[in-house]
Amino acid sequence: MQIYKLLSVLLEYPEQELIDHLPELPERLAECTDIDDAERAALCEFIDHLASKPLTALQEDYVQTFDMTAEHSLHLTHHLFGDDKNRGPALIDLGELYKDYGVEVQGNELPDYLPLILEFAAYLDDNEAMVFLSDANKVFKVLTDNLNKAGSPYAALLSIVEGRATLTRLAA
Repeated sequence: MQIYKLLSVLLEYPEQELIDHLPELPERLAECTDIDDAERAALCEFIDHLASKPLTALQEDYVQTFDMTAEHSLHLTHHLFGDDKNRGPALIDLGELYKDYGVEVQGNELPDYLPLILEFAAYLDDNEAMVFLSDANKVFKVLTDNLNKAGSPYAALLSIVEGRATLTRLAA
């Protein structure tokens, strides 16, 4: 299980399938070699948060956090362009990048949806993923800060994404 795939799943709208698999996630995290101790601890804490609430409460929180608050949108180009006409070409470019790698966007989700971006990053090797995500590092920082200010448990997940999107990690 790669970190980006896990983050993608955890940032999706919570469904019963996720809740059903929560008990096995800590064990799988313990086996992961591509995450550090701080990331592992943050992920375990977030998983505990999910396990502590009923599904309907998690769904309400998700909608309130991401769908009702523009500053928390998981559509990254929204943070860069808002509803500006330049958002369209950015979405097209991102969609074309996915196609170049043979990845086809399923459903009606826009290509800038963070869980989709993270799923794509999971296809890349670690350095490619870091470089790809680094293009949106400023957006990740703003989103992390906004979620922290709101006291959202999702801030921990965005903090992991932000940390992994820092090119200085390449030097390590």
